Amino acid sequence: MPQALISLSDEANKLLNIVKAKHNLKDKSAAVEAVIEHYIECEGEPDLKEEFIERIRRAEKGKFVRVHDFAKHYGV
Repeated sequence: MPQALISLSDEANKLLNIVKAKHNLKDKSAAVEAVIEHYIECEGEPDLKEEFIERIRRAEKGKFVRVHDFAKHYGV
Protein backbone atom coordinates (compact mmCIF):
# COMPACT_ATOMS: atom_id res chain seq x y z
CA MET A 1 0.00 0.00 0.00
CA PRO A 2 1.43 3.43 -0.89
CA GLN A 3 2.48 5.65 1.98
CA ALA A 4 2.66 9.43 2.12
CA LEU A 5 4.12 11.91 4.52
CA ILE A 6 1.71 14.84 4.84
CA SER A 7 1.59 18.07 6.80
CA LEU A 8 -1.70 18.95 8.48
CA SER A 9 -3.00 22.14 9.97
CA ASP A 10 -4.03 21.98 13.62
CA GLU A 11 -7.69 22.00 12.59
CA ALA A 12 -7.22 19.11 10.14
CA ASN A 13 -5.32 17.15 12.76
CA LYS A 14 -8.13 17.69 15.29
CA LEU A 15 -10.71 16.62 12.73
CA LEU A 16 -8.82 13.40 11.98
CA ASN A 17 -8.61 12.66 15.70
CA ILE A 18 -12.39 13.16 15.99
CA VAL A 19 -13.06 10.88 12.98
CA LYS A 20 -10.68 8.29 14.38
CA ALA A 21 -12.38 8.30 17.79
CA LYS A 22 -15.95 8.49 16.46
CA HIS A 23 -15.52 5.50 14.14
CA ASN A 24 -13.16 3.59 16.47
CA LEU A 25 -10.44 3.48 13.82
CA LYS A 26 -6.98 2.00 14.35
CA ASP A 27 -4.91 5.02 13.32
CA LYS A 28 -4.97 8.34 11.47
CA SER A 29 -4.35 6.60 8.16
CA ALA A 30 -7.68 4.84 8.55
CA ALA A 31 -9.27 8.19 9.45
CA VAL A 32 -7.85 9.77 6.28
CA GLU A 33 -9.25 6.89 4.21
CA ALA A 34 -12.66 7.28 5.88
CA VAL A 35 -12.73 11.01 5.10
CA ILE A 36 -11.73 10.36 1.48
CA GLU A 37 -14.37 7.63 1.07
CA HIS A 38 -17.01 9.98 2.47
CA TYR A 39 -15.91 12.69 0.05
CA ILE A 40 -16.12 10.30 -2.89
CA GLU A 41 -19.63 9.23 -1.86
CA CYS A 42 -20.82 12.83 -1.52
CA GLU A 43 -18.88 14.65 -4.21
CA GLY A 44 -17.29 12.10 -6.53
CA GLU A 45 -18.54 12.09 -10.11
CA PRO A 46 -21.81 13.99 -9.51
CA ASP A 47 -22.63 14.04 -13.23
CA LEU A 48 -22.34 10.29 -13.46
CA LYS A 49 -24.57 9.84 -10.44
CA GLU A 50 -27.31 12.08 -11.82
CA GLU A 51 -27.19 10.28 -15.17
CA PHE A 52 -27.51 6.92 -13.45
CA ILE A 53 -30.45 8.14 -11.37
CA GLU A 54 -32.19 9.38 -14.51
CA ARG A 55 -31.69 5.98 -16.20
CA ILE A 56 -33.20 4.24 -13.19
CA ARG A 57 -36.20 6.60 -13.22
CA ARG A 58 -36.80 5.86 -16.91
CA ALA A 59 -36.50 2.12 -16.27
CA GLU A 60 -39.07 2.33 -13.47
CA LYS A 61 -41.61 3.64 -15.98
CA GLY A 62 -41.00 0.70 -18.34
CA LYS A 63 -43.02 -2.44 -18.91
CA PHE A 64 -42.48 -5.37 -16.57
CA VAL A 65 -43.52 -9.02 -16.55
CA ARG A 66 -44.52 -10.51 -13.19
CA VAL A 67 -42.75 -13.82 -12.67
CA HIS A 68 -43.63 -16.03 -9.71
CA ASP A 69 -41.22 -18.88 -10.48
CA PHE A 70 -38.17 -17.72 -12.44
CA ALA A 71 -36.83 -21.20 -13.21
CA LYS A 72 -40.19 -22.47 -14.44
CA HIS A 73 -40.94 -19.31 -16.45
CA TYR A 74 -37.57 -19.24 -18.23
CA GLY A 75 -36.96 -23.00 -18.38
CA VAL A 76 -33.86 -22.97 -16.21
